[in-house]
Amino acid sequence: MSDMTPDTAAGNDPTAVGGEYERQPVPDKARLGFKNFIGMYAGEHTAGTELMIGPLFVLAGVSAFDVVVGLIVGNALAVLSWLLLTAPIGTRARLTLYYQLEKIAGRHTVILYNLANGLAFCFLAGAMITVSATAVGVWFGFPLPTLADLTPNSLGWVLAVLVVGAVITLVAAYGYRFVSWFANIAAPWMVLMFLGFGIVSLKWFIDATGTEVGSAGDLWTLAETAIWTGVHVPGQPDFTIWHVIFFAWFANMAMHVGMADLSVLRFARKSWYSIASAAGMYVGHFMAWLAASMLFAFQMYQAGLTSETAVVSAAQAGNIPNPLPGPLADQALGVAGLICVIIAGWTTANPTIYRAGLAFQAIVPHVSRFRVTIGTGLLTTFVAMFPGVAMQLLGFVALYGLLLMPIGAVIFIDYWVLPKLGLVSFYAEQAGRKLTMPVLGTWLITLAICLVLVKFAEIEIFFVALPGWFIAALLFIALSFATQKRQIPHATSTLDAAASAPTSATSSKME
Repeated sequence: MSDMTPDTAAGNDPTAVGGEYERQPVPDKARLGFKNFIGMYAGEHTAGTELMIGPLFVLAGVSAFDVVVGLIVGNALAVLSWLLLTAPIGTRARLTLYYQLEKIAGRHTVILYNLANGLAFCFLAGAMITVSATAVGVWFGFPLPTLADLTPNSLGWVLAVLVVGAVITLVAAYGYRFVSWFANIAAPWMVLMFLGFGIVSLKWFIDATGTEVGSAGDLWTLAETAIWTGVHVPGQPDFTIWHVIFFAWFANMAMHVGMADLSVLRFARKSWYSIASAAGMYVGHFMAWLAASMLFAFQMYQAGLTSETAVVSAAQAGNIPNPLPGPLADQALGVAGLICVIIAGWTTANPTIYRAGLAFQAIVPHVSRFRVTIGTGLLTTFVAMFPGVAMQLLGFVALYGLLLMPIGAVIFIDYWVLPKLGLVSFYAEQAGRKLTMPVLGTWLITLAICLVLVKFAEIEIFFVALPGWFIAALLFIALSFATQKRQIPHATSTLDAAASAPTSATSSKME
């Protein structure tokens, strides 16, 4: 762990706003080692929301084969996306997503993106605060939300969200190094707790079913017949293995394909440090999702909801158990489980609010990131009071990734492809423009096409993002050609400088 604080990292450099280098490349002295990213990714993705997502797989009727194999494949694709798409640009340009996008798209274009991005992050972090608040609710005994609740249902709920949100906001406001330090402390303990959730729930199933588990085959039979039975709850998404693969791959689409983690990986000394994302994917988005789904599956088993007929009847009567992380963790590990849920929510919401603060700070660069992050945390806390966001987490995560995906394609094409085509990279900066139609047009047209595919072609939202990325890439190339060729006198004069712009501030060699 680096011993640098935000202040020592910044030194006396007046351009390093708040010590976070929001509008300049991260210098050598502020770069971080590999273990910082292990802790951050493990802490961020082994989180309270895993106790929400895991049960949603059970509600979606996944089978044992679908969920296990689907998560193995999907999480591998996610790690490769960080490694091959995000990190190479992050460790060369070493700029935040927002400042790099401003150079490409112009300030007026990027303001709209930053608003959408920041608000999406606020909703995501709000769901994480909601998760932590469910543990506080078990502790103090006030009524908790149900699957049907969209708004706050008690004063105790509002107060719990306010307290948890205040703590998380203060941690995020002190910057990435403080976020990383917090995650490194909490992550190892949380990993053990989630492993404990899985072991306890497996023991429950063995005892309840009277199964003798003497081999891997016996364990797999138990998983197929009692845990992930493939029975879908009406009113919830209906998942196949392809849903699981694409959900696992694109659950963090905004961070890797959408390039949001440029803001984090710009601190990495080497681009391969992004392999640390595997700690989050296979500890959090594999082990923790499976452990959490097992906890909820046992609640379904206890209620006798193991057949399609029983599940349909229970759904019609409103008797499906509520997949709330607090009660699930309390049932499994008592007070230790409740503490785990609270801290797990913190470690995930911290970097998310940090990212949202960067997005909003890019809109008002004259205001310190600390103050902007405090305001962001207040907005996030307000969102967290509405439990409906967390209850619809699968669909929201898919929509959120889709919203930001086209900009990731724009950044990738601008950095690697446009110079090879004789076009200008960082065009807005080079041409002195505050609004560029190639970026705005690519973003809006891609989203419109994807939404048409969802609405009229009836392609599920989980599957439109992949073709959407290629649509965005081709659109951006075509619109860049059209725009820059109309500006030949000016663009030609800046072509050589712009073509080298992504690597002029940093090393162009492989890191």
